[in-house]
Amino acid sequence: MSIFEAIILGLIQGLTEFIPISSSGHLILAQHLLGHESDHLFLEYINIGTVLALIIFFWPRLKQMARALLIENDILLIRNIVIAVLPAGVFGFLLADFIRSHSFFASPWVVAATLFIVGLLLVTLEKLPRLTPIKDSSHLSSKRTLGIGMAQALALVPGVSRSGSTIIAGRLSGMSAAAAAEFSFLLSIPIMLGVITKLLVREADRTYLIANIQPIIISNSAALLSGLLAVGFLMRYLTKHNLAIFGWYRIGLAVAVVMVLLLQ
Repeated sequence: MSIFEAIILGLIQGLTEFIPISSSGHLILAQHLLGHESDHLFLEYINIGTVLALIIFFWPRLKQMARALLIENDILLIRNIVIAVLPAGVFGFLLADFIRSHSFFASPWVVAATLFIVGLLLVTLEKLPRLTPIKDSSHLSSKRTLGIGMAQALALVPGVSRSGSTIIAGRLSGMSAAAAAEFSFLLSIPIMLGVITKLLVREADRTYLIANIQPIIISNSAALLSGLLAVGFLMRYLTKHNLAIFGWYRIGLAVAVVMVLLLQ
């Protein structure tokens, strides 16, 4: 992989991981356009840059959560994060290798379908029925939180979008768009750290890291910078706007992908 390609993939990862348009979907399409077979290990390793972007951006919030837990004995938000992370953690542990090893899930056709379906949900989200409004994620009930966690597990399928699925579930659970986005990003931190830990535990994956260290470092540097820009943009954007524009983008991209595939 060239330095240029590593930068492109890193920029795409950082920009699309947090905006609900699917990082995995865009990366698979990008690899397809660059003439590469889908490389799941490389895509998983560039989670390092995006999780660092989240930790840096939400550092004040993370310190506030630690203080609430250790000093004020307020465990509600931490409890909800644990509940919501469990489904994605369990399904990820059981199914990640299966999804990674089957070319079906790396197909541009699958990505186009999931881009369209989730895009349609984002466009119609404000018209869908939702539960009683709540202030923020610390006020979620266990059942609502588990529903968000199940939605996050769906993001194992490329094109769904982890942020998209959890923000949709958060909105339907009664949170504002901005509160749902913050909770989505806080959930992403342990999930991404878990993915990275799993990679470092396996000898074959460590060998891959050593063999591809230069493009991985370059991609992660690009993902860190673009990720910081993306998460900051989305948090500001959602204080005044809804998610429909991202839904229309996904639908338009899905149509474009299908047209290109049919012309090949």
